[in-house]
Amino acid sequence: MLIYLKKNLLAIACIAIVFTACKKNSSDDPSTPPVVNNNKGIQLATDAKFGSVLTDKDGKTLYFFSSDAAGTPTCINGCETTWPLYYSADASTDLKLNKAEVGEVTRADGRKQNTYRGYPLYYFAGDVNKGDTKGDGVGGIWFVAKPDYSLMLANAQLTGKVAGVSTNFTGTYTVGDGKTVYLTDNKGRTLYAFAPDKNGVNTYTKGTAQEGIWPVYESEVLNLPSAVTKTDIGVITVATISKKQLTYKGWPLYYYVPDVNRGDNQGFLVGKTPGSVWPVLQLNATVAPAQ
Repeated sequence: MLIYLKKNLLAIACIAIVFTACKKNSSDDPSTPPVVNNNKGIQLATDAKFGSVLTDKDGKTLYFFSSDAAGTPTCINGCETTWPLYYSADASTDLKLNKAEVGEVTRADGRKQNTYRGYPLYYFAGDVNKGDTKGDGVGGIWFVAKPDYSLMLANAQLTGKVAGVSTNFTGTYTVGDGKTVYLTDNKGRTLYAFAPDKNGVNTYTKGTAQEGIWPVYESEVLNLPSAVTKTDIGVITVATISKKQLTYKGWPLYYYVPDVNRGDNQGFLVGKTPGSVWPVLQLNATVAPAQ
């Protein structure tokens, strides 16, 4: 009888110990639930230096490449080791992002790549952690992808037709191959200066007729790629057409209407000699002459 009671007491004690352990695990020491990331597609993040930047769903920074101003990916082969392409088939879940600006392009090898405002998007291999922006400014032609640039830079070949023949020009407007870094709007459209203009003065636009071929570039000063100095940017009022016009180093900025496609830059050929009247606005341009 005594042995039987001892066995029962031992069993009850074991059950009590197990119950107490389970109770402690379930209530006294609750485990932290895992964080679930429900983000999909391109996201907007806030960076202390750059403000709003585009990232992937995990917060990895995305970049624009100035050589892609025409909208065609030009970072290929070995370039992709440092700048892997970004693609997601998922629509963005970020309510702050303008979904109409998001697109995709098919690369020459058949792979897809996402775009924003027509710019193919890339990662930077040197960005190890979420929020890193180490790729910005590399080579003066790679910049964090942002939704609010006032201007962008193209790194492209100047090309136009001479006597009906497509001809390449250098940044000094001599015949030859070589890329030139120049200003575009935030969708890759080339911007020009008018050689007779003065610092902060539009001498070309006498009225709406001139807008038909050389429209002024209207924009506020928002954000700029890091290679552009903010103090070089200004805004003037063109009284003859009641419009605001952005300036760079004092030069009023214009479009050329026959530049139908983004990346086109044939306006520099207007005039007796290339670049003499309507040069593309190069990043290294001199300051416009005083009035």
